[in-house]
Amino acid sequence: MLRERVIKPAPGVPMALLLTAGLLAGFYGFYLGARADQFGLAIPSILMATLVGLGLPGLFTVDPNEGKVLTLFGTYRGTAREPGLWWVNPFMQKKSVSLRVRNFETNKLKVNDARSNPVEIGAIVVWKVIDTAEALFEVNDYVQYVAVQSESAVRALASTHPYDAHGNGEVALSTHQAEVNAGLLAALHERLGTAGVEVIEARISHLAYAPEIAAAMLQRQQASAIVAARSTIVEGAVGMVEHALASLKDRDIVELDPERKAAMVSNLLVVLCSERSAQPVVNTGSLYT
Repeated sequence: MLRERVIKPAPGVPMALLLTAGLLAGFYGFYLGARADQFGLAIPSILMATLVGLGLPGLFTVDPNEGKVLTLFGTYRGTAREPGLWWVNPFMQKKSVSLRVRNFETNKLKVNDARSNPVEIGAIVVWKVIDTAEALFEVNDYVQYVAVQSESAVRALASTHPYDAHGNGEVALSTHQAEVNAGLLAALHERLGTAGVEVIEARISHLAYAPEIAAAMLQRQQASAIVAARSTIVEGAVGMVEHALASLKDRDIVELDPERKAAMVSNLLVVLCSERSAQPVVNTGSLYT
């Protein structure tokens, strides 16, 4: 596996001045030799200008947050990272690799979650190249490689977690975003490490049930919410009834036998748990007649 080797080429400004001066001197010598019919001066001058011209392609620039990968006859020679004007062997090939931070958003993927429910999921991946040699020589196209592996990691993550949690401690896609994002980040680090790419951040950007089951899942969620609300109401009503009976007993307002207590508890629970306002009924007779 190739690893990046940072090199510092020859400074480009002095070489540019030297090559320019050599090129001008060669053309001027050729002009003087041709004018005076002195081929002994004209031929060496044109040869010098030709050699100097061959050296000009060795000049190149490196922009900020950019790396220039240098290869000579198919052999990796190093990477120039320092911004500026530089000069190397003119036969070296120079390829630019951006070191800037990039964003990639996956498509909305349809995947079956851990309970085989079809869901739509998408993610945003923030990444950058940290090893230019690996990025260019270990994979065919590192940008496409990031895109394919990111979608693959999102699919694998969605298939190992349920959409909703139905048990204590169960990690779900919709309720445990921090854990899910951390798992996605770890998976991408493992998949993209061989491409010279560092994943800075990965997070779920879109999550929903697939349209064919969205209505059914919405009804289930509503039913679960209604059951949870009813449980809270009943628990509160029982506490209020208990408090009312204890207050009546402590203040010695009225002495209730078990049958009257049962009737009172029943009436209070109906009033407290009913969705509609209670209609009072005045009892003018006795409870036992």
